[in-house]
Amino acid sequence: MVQLIVGKKGKGKTKHLLDKVNSAVKTASGNIVYLDKNSKNMYELNNRIRLINVSDYPLTDCDEFIGFICGIISQDHDLEQMYLDSFLVNAHLDEQGVESAIQKLEQISGLFHVDFFINISLDEHELPESLKDKIVVSL
Repeated sequence: MVQLIVGKKGKGKTKHLLDKVNSAVKTASGNIVYLDKNSKNMYELNNRIRLINVSDYPLTDCDEFIGFICGIISQDHDLEQMYLDSFLVNAHLDEQGVESAIQKLEQISGLFHVDFFINISLDEHELPESLKDKIVVSL
């Protein structure tokens, strides 16, 4: 499953994502990973959530980012959920590449039973029709 939180920069998407992950950790039976572009939110996260600062790794395009996610999944068979903040920045995407990237994550989710919760700095009307059913919060 892939769920999207969408809205322009500065609308409060990260707060929604942090609230969601901190609530989820209370009932999760597996592990949870939070990917961000920096470690700024480290103290906002429950200590059972693994924060990964994506900018620490030399990723240069979306394929590398997807490979990075697959590497994380391959090393943790108890991984249940991944929260992806600053998705466009971390995945090196623009508006045109979002649909393909989300489709790949949907495929990965189905294969490995990992749920993805993603912040995207785009308004709902900027997303392709095929992604609109994945939106859970639009700011």
